[in-house]
Amino acid sequence: MQQLYCDTCKKFLADRLLEGSCPFEGCNYDSARGDQCENCGKLLNPTELKDPRCKVCRTTPRVRQTDHLFIELPSLKDKLEEYINETSVNGSWSQNAIHTTNAWLREGLKQRCITRDLKWGVPVPHEKYKDKVFYVWFDAPIGYVSITSCYTSEWEKWWKNPENVELYQFMGKDNVPFHTVMFPSTQLGTGESWTLMKTISVTEYLNYEGGKFSKSKGVGVFGNDVKDTDIPVEVWRYYLLTSRPEVSDTSFSWEDLQAKLNGELVSSLGNFVNRVLSFIARPENAGYGSVIPDAPGAESHHLTMLLAEKVGNLVEEYVEAMEKVKLKQGLKTAMLLSGEGNRYLQENQFWKLYREDKPSCAVVIRTAAGLVHLLAQLLEPFMPSFSREVFKQLNLPPHFSLSEQRGDVLAASRPWEIMPPSHMIGTPQPLFKKMKDEEVQQYKEKFAGSQADRCARDAAAHRGARRREARTRRDAEASGARDAEAEENLLEQLRRERLAYEERRRVRWELNGYHLPTYAVEQSIQRSCTEPETPSQTIQIDGWPPETSLFSRRRHFTASTSSV
Repeated sequence: MQQLYCDTCKKFLADRLLEGSCPFEGCNYDSARGDQCENCGKLLNPTELKDPRCKVCRTTPRVRQTDHLFIELPSLKDKLEEYINETSVNGSWSQNAIHTTNAWLREGLKQRCITRDLKWGVPVPHEKYKDKVFYVWFDAPIGYVSITSCYTSEWEKWWKNPENVELYQFMGKDNVPFHTVMFPSTQLGTGESWTLMKTISVTEYLNYEGGKFSKSKGVGVFGNDVKDTDIPVEVWRYYLLTSRPEVSDTSFSWEDLQAKLNGELVSSLGNFVNRVLSFIARPENAGYGSVIPDAPGAESHHLTMLLAEKVGNLVEEYVEAMEKVKLKQGLKTAMLLSGEGNRYLQENQFWKLYREDKPSCAVVIRTAAGLVHLLAQLLEPFMPSFSREVFKQLNLPPHFSLSEQRGDVLAASRPWEIMPPSHMIGTPQPLFKKMKDEEVQQYKEKFAGSQADRCARDAAAHRGARRREARTRRDAEASGARDAEAEENLLEQLRRERLAYEERRRVRWELNGYHLPTYAVEQSIQRSCTEPETPSQTIQIDGWPPETSLFSRRRHFTASTSSV
C-alpha cells in the first residue's frame, strides 16, 4: 500500500502527525487528521487527505510504497449486519451511534489497514512485519480484554460469556466506528463465542465558551485545571452531566455553571435537604430534637398522597431512563424530586402546622425526610460524595442501589415509611455554596486562551514571585533579624507558589506528549532558592519606607505592581 513519508523528519508519519484538508465534498475541513476528520467524523486513509503536511516540520510529505496487514471487513458483512440490526434495537443504542454505524454500512465495508510504520506501539508478532506496530484503534479495544486478563485469570467469565454478561460502552461520537464495526468484526472473525457489546452510549461534542475544546491545542478546562479551582467535585459532576451532549453539541460556559450551581444545587436541592434536616434537628418545642417523628394517618393526608403518586411515577421514569442509559434524563428526573419536595413543604406550611396541628406536621416532616433519603439514593450515580454526606447527616449507613427484589421502587411511592420513626439524625450542614459573580470572572480570565497562553501567564507570575523573594531577602539582610518569623512565613509562601508553578508546567508538558525530567524541575527550584536575582532583574519600587514591616511591604508591592 501507499503511505506518506516525511523526508525532513525521515519517517513514515503517524496519523496524529499528519494534517490536511478533508476530501469529502461539503466538508473540506483544513485540519483533518491522517485517520479521521474530526469535523465530519468520517474515517480516512492518510493518502486521501488533500494538501497533506507534516505537523512537526510543516513540509509536504511524499507517497512511498510499504506492506501492511488488513482486516477483511467485506467478508464479515453478513455476520456484522445481523449483529448490528439485532443489538442496536435490543440494546437501545443511542441514535447518533446508529446513524454513524449505518452510514458505514451504506457506503460499503472496505478493507481496513491495521498496522503502522512506527516505533511506538504493540509490535506485530510476525517475522515479515516485525518492524511494524498495530494501528491503535485496532489494538486499543483488544486492550479491554487484555487488561481484564491482567486483573483476573478468570477473564473468560467476562469476555467469553455472552449469555450472562452484558457489555455497556460510553464514548464520544468520533470513536463509534471502532466499537460498532471494527472491534465486533475482529471478535466475529475469530469464530469464537465472545461477549459482544450490548449497549453503547455516545455523546456529541462539548464546546467551550463558544469554541471547541481541544486537548492538542490546550483550549478548555481539563483535569489538571479543575484541581486548581475551589469548585467541589460534585458540582463539576452535576454540571457536566446536565450538559452531557447526548443528542446534539452543547457548550460549557462559566455563567451557565454558576446558574446551575446557584439555582439548582443551592436553591433547590441543597435548600430542600437542609430545610428538612435543620427543622428536625431543632430542640423540642421548636422542632423534633433530631428524632424522626412517627407519622400515623399519612394515608389520609391529602397533600401527602398527591406527593406520593408523583414520587412513584418519577422513580419509575428514573429507572427506565437509567436502564436505557439516558443519563441526562435520569439526572433531570431525580432533580424533579427536590422541586416536588420544596413545593410540598410550602403548600403544607409545616412551620404553621407545628404550632397548630402537630400530627399533620409529623406526617409532613417524616415524609420529607424519606424524600431526602430517596434523593441520596437516586443521585449517587451522579454525585456520590453528595450522597455520602446526606447519609452521614441522616446518621445512616450508605444505601444506594434500588432493588425491585427488595421492593425499593414500590417503597418510593410510600415515602413516609422510608425513614424509621424515633431514629436520631446527625448534624445538618449546608451542602453547597453559591458562586459569586467575581469568582466567575476570575475563572474566565484564568482559563482564557490556550494552555500555552496560561503557561506564559504562569511564567510571568513566577518571575514576579522570584523578584518579590529577592527583594524580601535584601530587605531582611538590611533590617537584620527583625520580624524573623514573618519573613520565614513569607518566604515559605513564595516557595510554595514556585513549586505550584513548576508542577503546572510539568503537567502541561506531559499533556502535550512531552516529558519534563524531574531533575530539571528540581534544579530550577534549587537554583531559584539559592541564587537571588541581580538588581537589574528586579523591579524598583519608589516610596517604600525602609522602616515599614515586611507584611506592609508585601501589601504595598502587590498593590503597586498589579499591572506589571
